[in-house]
Amino acid sequence: MHPGHTERTEVTAWTAVHLPRKFLSDRGRIRSRRVTRGSARQQRLLARVIKNAREMALLPYGTAR
Repeated sequence: MHPGHTERTEVTAWTAVHLPRKFLSDRGRIRSRRVTRGSARQQRLLARVIKNAREMALLPYGTAR
């Protein structure tokens, strides 16, 4: 089961940055469905939340090399 599924209200809240951060790799890339074990719908929701958090500068786009 997808970890965000049980905490649906917390995942969609843009202030809960700690949760979407778990689904980012060390390089700042969104982890795949195979790794996160989420459904396609959950992955789309997660991607939308992460992209919104990046636009608001709550999450980084990538890492500095």
